[in-house]
Amino acid sequence: MNPITLPIAELKPALAGLGKVINPRSTLPILQYVKVERTADGWIALTSTDLDRFVTVRLEQPATGPAMTVFVPHDQLVQLTKNCDRNESLLIDATPGGPVIKFALADNLGESKVKLIPLAEFPMTPRLPGEAIPLPPELRRSIHEAMDCASIDSTRYVLNGTFIDASNPKAHYIVGTDGKHLYSANSFALPLKHSVIIPNTKFLGWKEFNNDGEWQLKADDKTVQISSRRWRFISKQIEGNYPNWRQTIPNPDDAKTHITLDSAKLEALSKLIQRMPCHDPEKFQTIGLECKEGQLLLLGKENGNEPWTRVPVPDAKVEGPEALIFLPRRLLIKALDYGLSTISIIDQIAPLRFHNKGRQMIVMPLRPDGANTQPSANQQPAPVNMPPSRPVHPPAPPPKPMITNPTSEGTAANEPKSPTEEAIDITLLIRDKLNEGFSLLRDLSLKLKAINRDQKASAREMQSVRSTLRSIQGLKI
Repeated sequence: MNPITLPIAELKPALAGLGKVINPRSTLPILQYVKVERTADGWIALTSTDLDRFVTVRLEQPATGPAMTVFVPHDQLVQLTKNCDRNESLLIDATPGGPVIKFALADNLGESKVKLIPLAEFPMTPRLPGEAIPLPPELRRSIHEAMDCASIDSTRYVLNGTFIDASNPKAHYIVGTDGKHLYSANSFALPLKHSVIIPNTKFLGWKEFNNDGEWQLKADDKTVQISSRRWRFISKQIEGNYPNWRQTIPNPDDAKTHITLDSAKLEALSKLIQRMPCHDPEKFQTIGLECKEGQLLLLGKENGNEPWTRVPVPDAKVEGPEALIFLPRRLLIKALDYGLSTISIIDQIAPLRFHNKGRQMIVMPLRPDGANTQPSANQQPAPVNMPPSRPVHPPAPPPKPMITNPTSEGTAANEPKSPTEEAIDITLLIRDKLNEGFSLLRDLSLKLKAINRDQKASAREMQSVRSTLRSIQGLKI
């Protein structure tokens, strides 16, 4: 039988992508393996999984030989490729005792044996019917930006993904939020029947996958697939109802102060913001935006009890009344990196809106001293050098969370919970425990199958031993 040939030049990047869905802490040995298969047409594909996600890559050129499937540990392949030249190849041969990996060793071939794993051990890769939906580069960009704004808090599981809102057939949205800032993009419509929540994963942000041609999307009510020219990513969707994100978007007509930045100078402005003094680098990295006399000023200070340092922003166009607002500088830099060159401000405590055409980012403001809770009775807010002709406003009340997701969070910490909210918290706790239980049951089921197979094999061996003993006992000496 012809062995499967894996060119090192293709195998190294392939193993990097496959490794992004392999869980090194998994208790199931099969999840540490890569499925290597050669189809009847000669195409060679490699697949890895953590049960919830599947990643498959197809090699560039088909090869001769019959259809064949073997399983090889991912770390064993990685170790062998490290010691091979880019122009070499690994040869995988199927033998009755298990796969054998052959590699160049001086003028001969070295061998590395692989423990035999039955074909039934590896989980079945889901297959989604229907036509794939092309995702143009601009839409792919919006998905990445939404992923970067999604929550990483495991207690807010439904926010740990990118939401494709298909509720309006004429205007779909890409949404991502962590409750403190929210990103949305529209100006497109996809032939989707239902909304989709794509789990955030390192693989979707991996450079190799993003440089492998146009993305295409398939989805049903439980599973989503994103594929490129050679790669295919399949994942379970995040279950649950995404919160009503539209109610957090401020009415554009309420904003009276608008700042328009020069799109060609956003990168320089980001560097300027990073050089601004910061008095709370471990917390919110507070920075201020002040619109005064038609000019935009950045506010920062080194220590909390010092006055604010003001730095003018050239080439910024300000329209509307004077305004002052504070926000985390990382979110300000993120909005500029996204090319959101227009800033709309309602007041000091309302969410501010960064936008450009069909994309926008909504950010909850901070108090002038960078706190997100009420100051103590003896604590005074950090001084802000306002013009003498204007009264100094009292400290703003703490901003409320942008999204209060009933499926993942309760009320704010300073507010007493109602019996209904306490009951919701209990149901969330039960949900989390059930999810853990389902995962454990799934692992247990696979282990029991393996034990059952081993027991059957042992029973056959014992029967053979008994038969041999009976034959020996029947011999006449």
